[in-house]
Amino acid sequence: MSKLFTDAERKAKEEKKNDLITRAESIAATAKKEERELTEDEMAEITEIRDDVKAIKKALGLDDDFREMPEAEAKPDEEPTEEKPSEEEKRSMNEMQERAAFEAYIRGTLNERDTNLTKGDNGAVIPATIANKIIKKVYDICPVLERSSKYNVKGTLTIPYYDDASPEDHITVAYATEFSALASHVGEFKSTISLTGFLAGALVKVSRSLINNSQFNIVDHVIDLMATSIARFIEKELLDPSAPLTKVKGLSALTNGVTAASATAITADEVIKLHDKVKDIYQSNAIWIMSPATRTALRLLKDEMGRYLLNDDVSTPFGTSLLGKPVYVSDNMPEIAASKNVIYYGDFKGLATKFSEDINIQVLRERYADEHADGVIGFFEMDATVEDQQKIAKLTMAAS
Repeated sequence: MSKLFTDAERKAKEEKKNDLITRAESIAATAKKEERELTEDEMAEITEIRDDVKAIKKALGLDDDFREMPEAEAKPDEEPTEEKPSEEEKRSMNEMQERAAFEAYIRGTLNERDTNLTKGDNGAVIPATIANKIIKKVYDICPVLERSSKYNVKGTLTIPYYDDASPEDHITVAYATEFSALASHVGEFKSTISLTGFLAGALVKVSRSLINNSQFNIVDHVIDLMATSIARFIEKELLDPSAPLTKVKGLSALTNGVTAASATAITADEVIKLHDKVKDIYQSNAIWIMSPATRTALRLLKDEMGRYLLNDDVSTPFGTSLLGKPVYVSDNMPEIAASKNVIYYGDFKGLATKFSEDINIQVLRERYADEHADGVIGFFEMDATVEDQQKIAKLTMAAS
């Protein structure tokens, strides 16, 4: 039969599952703290917890088509075989252990020498499961980075691109005549786009009251704080790198665009010209990026028929559309002013980003002691530049 749960029953099962996982993490953390292997009783308890969690997950995933089948009974003369954990269960157990080790490191009950955190040049390297959560959240918070062409490699990355700017370098297709040679025209591959790696650090402060509260989910709190801090920094560097402090070119390397006639106002015609600067082949995934103030200014623009260009649209990713494309608003974009790049439009696959996933963490326990807080620094490497000028365009205000 189908098995349905009320909201209260489902909530109770979710809470039980979370309590079981917390218990397993506590067992693993205790064994690490005491520098010993898990005892047979602890292993048995963790195995039982694993089975209980698996059963709860299975129950919560039941649907109308699911039918409970009786378990096959073992024959009396057969020895029961030990069930080997699946790959998913192994990953789940590994994640619980790494999460427990990282939590112990943050809370100060263990340092990196006593955990499975390896030592990097700039701090303790976060376990892969925790690093992946931070990276995913950074991408979720920063659509520009998420939509870019991402490269996760060490060292310098050189990106070749095809140059067919001159008509004589275009690849040609023509009617052929038997026994007659085709004219050969081919552009030149160039390799002038390079991405290195600039070290950056994100510093967040965490309340000691939260760290000392064993009931508080300190790991997810640090993930949220670190991801938000990193995402805001990266977005600023991509959209509006400010010299002389910047090292990343980001979209400042973009040359394709339109210059407004005014330093203080944008016209509907200029928005349409900017839209058409991106070839139709790249329009399907295009979005607009601008500041809140620029979006407000565009809300007042109308076309020749008196229709507003910018519209609220709940079906688009960001809730607003301009000429049928989503509008993403960022506080990191410059507001309307002389010589500022105030709007970007296009498919941001044309922006190449290199973001290292080897995040290093340091916990500063004394620096903010007078604030009853600890500092958590996350070090990472990044670089970015435009790799395809045809995919993105910018609107630049006139010089004053």
